[in-house]
Amino acid sequence: MKKIYILLLLFLSAATVSAQTGRVTGQILSSDGQPAEQVSVGIKGSSKGDVTNAQGKFTIDRLKPGAHILLISFVGAETQEKPVDIIAGETAEVTVTLSENANQLQEVIVKGGNEYKSDALSSSLKLMTPILETPQNVQVVTSKVLTDQQVISMSDGLVRNVSGATRIEHWGDMYANISMRGSQIQAFRNGFNIVNSYWGPLTEDMSFVDHIEFVKGPAGFMLANGDPSGLYNVVTKKPTGETKGEASFTMGSFDMYRTTLDLDGKLSKDGKFLYRLNLAGQNKGSFRPNEFNNRYSVAPVITYQIDEKTKLTAEYTLQYAKMSDVGSFYIFSPEGYATLPRELTLMPPGLPATKIKDNSLFLNLQHQLNSDWKLTAQLAYLNYKMAGSSMWPSIINADGTMQRGVGIWDAKSEMTLGQVFVNGKVTTGGVVHRLLGGIDVGSKEYFADFAQSRSLDTLGGLFNPKSPVYGAPNNGYPIFDRSLDLEARAVSTGGLMDQKYTGLYVQDELGFLDNKIRLTIAGRFTHLSQAQWGAAPDKADHFTPRLGLSVSIDKNTSVYALYDQAFLPQSGRLTSGNKVQPITGNNTEFGLKRDWAEGRWNTTVAFYRILKNNELTGDPSRPNSGFSVELGQKRAQGVEFDVRGTILPGLNLTANYAYTNSEVTKVTQGVEVAKAGDPVPGFAKHTANGWLSYKVQNGALKGAGISGGFTYLGDRATSTWSNSDTRYNLPNYFKLDGGVFWEKDKIRLTLNVFNILDKYLYSGGTYDFQTAKGEPITSYYWQAEAPRNYRLSIAYKF
Repeated sequence: MKKIYILLLLFLSAATVSAQTGRVTGQILSSDGQPAEQVSVGIKGSSKGDVTNAQGKFTIDRLKPGAHILLISFVGAETQEKPVDIIAGETAEVTVTLSENANQLQEVIVKGGNEYKSDALSSSLKLMTPILETPQNVQVVTSKVLTDQQVISMSDGLVRNVSGATRIEHWGDMYANISMRGSQIQAFRNGFNIVNSYWGPLTEDMSFVDHIEFVKGPAGFMLANGDPSGLYNVVTKKPTGETKGEASFTMGSFDMYRTTLDLDGKLSKDGKFLYRLNLAGQNKGSFRPNEFNNRYSVAPVITYQIDEKTKLTAEYTLQYAKMSDVGSFYIFSPEGYATLPRELTLMPPGLPATKIKDNSLFLNLQHQLNSDWKLTAQLAYLNYKMAGSSMWPSIINADGTMQRGVGIWDAKSEMTLGQVFVNGKVTTGGVVHRLLGGIDVGSKEYFADFAQSRSLDTLGGLFNPKSPVYGAPNNGYPIFDRSLDLEARAVSTGGLMDQKYTGLYVQDELGFLDNKIRLTIAGRFTHLSQAQWGAAPDKADHFTPRLGLSVSIDKNTSVYALYDQAFLPQSGRLTSGNKVQPITGNNTEFGLKRDWAEGRWNTTVAFYRILKNNELTGDPSRPNSGFSVELGQKRAQGVEFDVRGTILPGLNLTANYAYTNSEVTKVTQGVEVAKAGDPVPGFAKHTANGWLSYKVQNGALKGAGISGGFTYLGDRATSTWSNSDTRYNLPNYFKLDGGVFWEKDKIRLTLNVFNILDKYLYSGGTYDFQTAKGEPITSYYWQAEAPRNYRLSIAYKF
């Protein structure tokens, strides 16, 4: 009872204080009368403030009566001051017109903005809280970072910019499959989970990508039925209202040629009807013979401002890829890693290409209900078709000779996704509530034919990787039967996955003591129906809570704590006859965030622990029976450190370090696939990255610059379950990249050299094969990265 009295007393005290204060609301406009979004409005001599919404409106609560001065600031623009008088219990209304017009404000963002650091999340992540105040480790890779590093797709070195993020070089440029905190994270685009199988989605070409947001750990406001390790959200380019364009051309090692075009402008004179069009085409060879990856993409976006409060955006993306068999990346040898040349390929010339066509449509409607409430409704449809193959040996002998095999890989993915959510702000007494609530529904279907295969080599003419002979394989090229529709082939061979879900979520972030203390209370209820590999659908209903606390030590520093949950439904039959439970994941996290040098750069330190329970594995007492038992428990824990931003004028930095310890902690009796203490596959205990860029600000060399970076992976786990035999451990990894650039007016030249030290870099593991005599043999397998190579780009803005 004493605690209740104390809480009641605090509430009454806050209400009394609120009655003795006032508030100011208003709107910030550009010189041509357009609402100015993302303008900071503060009170001089105080930490209180707000950021304008899409209508240019702001609200600052709980101001002491008397004369105050508003500070109106915009990135790269001069701060303005405006006096305002506050009366207790009343609301003062002001309107401020900036000296810049709408187009100039966009130009200010481009030229004067912090190029390596972002302070806010995109609206597609649903939260309205600044990153500094969000009780979770969130990292944003900006468009400038992508440009400086010449990143051209999601799989192309992007992970170096985020602590603890790794990628096994398994799928080339077909799929990204990024791991973090000991597991593969979920792939999002514009706020939608677009994962429909372990093998997708197709990597986004950077030509239509604005930036990428990484959310560490579960995030119930975005996802509950997913891996608790986290997600990344690709935010695509949208119209800005400014008439401008950019064309670029890139050439590089191994016959790489790439061109892009970005057009941005108005379709109506009043600026209500806007467009954005991004085009890209690429031919790309490989350091291995017979490999190629040719792609093009078309991405038009249209935005229509229906009225002052309502905006509709329609976005279509087509990606087409024609590439060689991804299995050709593998090298196999029973003698050890890197015992064969990195230029080796198993793929013969003439093997039919894998072709992928990826279509997506996004519709987004935003309606500002009033100055405090906003409604968002969005719909997505994604359709992906693939016709190709995947290579894998069927026989490996002790001398390294092998029988190469090619299996069909035809697939189709279709997803229809919808979201409706509201963001709002309410003040009760002395407490400010940032509210979020909504519904998330989806239907996903994946069809695949993996059932057909053919050996390329006869037993009397095995392939010898130590002395490869290329040409038509002596057993002929595979001819697969595609007479039936893919759907029929998938059903008959079990290659069918289906998922339907509905999620309801609500979140309240309560701000105390002038929003210096923020308590997040949230929950998500998810109903999910899922079928895999032809099995009957499994249904799961699950509630996942979220509790977070963020405290501002000062206006530049915050500490936070978080408890969040996620779950992964799974299919199977338990020997005990009990109902199969979903995999549950619990994340506990603590962190410290700080902005330095007036917000030009920031640091984040996070400590976390993730527990995963109920994962199924085959019943060891009934092999090949189809029955399962629970594996036990997995745990991932570690520390992450990120720094990013403008350290000095012209000097930009992104750097990070992560210690990750992901291992099995409990194993069900009789299970042999893993034992307690085994590391979970596919991660490194120590991950460190850095990228530094400096541009000369004055003098004859103004606009010239130099950049460079490194990636270090230490104590790496293999791609498969580890073995106590240390011969199977992967060595440490170190890669050094660097380059020069020159910018003047509308032209930019960039030259980067990758793997400067020309190291033999790879990832891999071991696999159990049979010899031609039917004897068991363990072989190493690995995928080599490119030797020293370069890219030269020229970009022209108009």
